[in-house]
Amino acid sequence: MSIHGPARRYAKGAAKRREILDAALAVVAKHGYRNSSLQEIADAVNLTKAGVLHYFDSREELMAEVVSERDEHDRAAFEGAEHDILDTLSRTIEHNGTVPGLVQLYSRLVAEAEAPEHPAHEYVRERYDQIVGSLADSVRQRQLDGTVRADIDPMVLARAATALSDGLQLQWLHDNSIDMSGVFDAALELMLGAAPRTTQS
Repeated sequence: MSIHGPARRYAKGAAKRREILDAALAVVAKHGYRNSSLQEIADAVNLTKAGVLHYFDSREELMAEVVSERDEHDRAAFEGAEHDILDTLSRTIEHNGTVPGLVQLYSRLVAEAEAPEHPAHEYVRERYDQIVGSLADSVRQRQLDGTVRADIDPMVLARAATALSDGLQLQWLHDNSIDMSGVFDAALELMLGAAPRTTQS
């Protein structure tokens, strides 16, 4: 037996897992969480449902990985040197209006993952910690730049912006005429406020 055998098997398994994940992302984006069956995902990669569950312990775990993959795609598409995370979040919200299935999945997953035994519980908790921390850093930097009032608590604003984003997505699922990014930008401007102008004597 070749000494490269186990490594090749691992690489093959990782490639199949990636194929399943890409297929699930496409299926959910097109049909939404409720209308995306494990069988449909299995068919897309020429596996049985049991075959898919060889790579993912449950449908819930697969869906959690889909949300993580969506985050990676968004990060790659929208983050750049010319944008801080507040700008990126606004652009991501605008993009989400084009993928209702993934918005549905995200909102459902966040609600279900509050249970500690849920496969996505730790992921969602860590995701919120990371987003809130990064938003707070962005506010602090804007305060240093003099574009945001210094009396605003960065962590409070970060929590509020995150809640605003998630809440708007929930409302949009019920009424897709809502301009999510427009409302988010207007509310964020009110929350951030303008740094007071200094008077020169």
